[in-house]
Amino acid sequence: MNFYIIIPAHNEEAFITKTLQSLIDQTLRPKKIIVVNDNSTDNTQSIIDSFSEKYQFIKSVLINSSAVNIPGSKVINAFNRGLKELDNEYDVICKFDADLIFPSNYLQTLKAVFTKNTNCGMAGGFCYIEKNNQWILENLTNKDHIRGALKAYRKECFNDIKGLKSAMGWDTVDELIAQYHGWRIYTDESLKVKHLKPTGKAYSNKAKYKQGEAFYKLRYGIVLTKIASLKLAFKKRSLLFFLFCIIGFIKAFFNRTPFLVNRKEGKFIRKLRWKNILKKIF
Repeated sequence: MNFYIIIPAHNEEAFITKTLQSLIDQTLRPKKIIVVNDNSTDNTQSIIDSFSEKYQFIKSVLINSSAVNIPGSKVINAFNRGLKELDNEYDVICKFDADLIFPSNYLQTLKAVFTKNTNCGMAGGFCYIEKNNQWILENLTNKDHIRGALKAYRKECFNDIKGLKSAMGWDTVDELIAQYHGWRIYTDESLKVKHLKPTGKAYSNKAKYKQGEAFYKLRYGIVLTKIASLKLAFKKRSLLFFLFCIIGFIKAFFNRTPFLVNRKEGKFIRKLRWKNILKKIF
């Protein structure tokens, strides 16, 4: 099973060495790794070069996008640029962040998951962050969701969802559309990945309304948006986050922001969301 990996990177000199080394040390090595250096101003490129000089399956691409880190758009634009450098001879395509340390059996375990479950469209483990000298689960989402930091897609599923959307919420959109096409999402709790930089740490303040906008673009509707926003606000312990979500949704509505999914997909998504909510209640 051929694994291709694309790693968007922006000023990751403190972390990318550990990320690349953990991928080199895999019991099942990836066939290709493309690191997309997006406008880094630190030592990131020289670190990538030191690896690509030693390992032929590691290559880099330089791009020069905006220095402002808006969640979704910047990282997916970088991913899509890396995708252009790859051929079509992969079985699994991965989008990994540049601040992770993967356990040595990560890809080998994903291979087993994809092999055992022919309906598995995407698979992944879980991010852990260091707190008080202990590695604890970065508990921002449900355990049936794969974080955007460590996504792995079966090629057929990746083609069905037509790649990744350049917008905040892309790592929810992909799973919802995949399920619309009949694919299943598999997570493995044994795969504990060390996340060296907490999620959202580098996000621009301009991103504060983006979550609500994402809910609108997924055709959630106002009721589901309120429920989802409350849930995230509770996890983040921030009432202000809830207000920003609602404002973002309303702004998107009045601005007639284009949707990310069509009407049929939107109807499926709402039905799936309500089903999951009712399942937890009852």
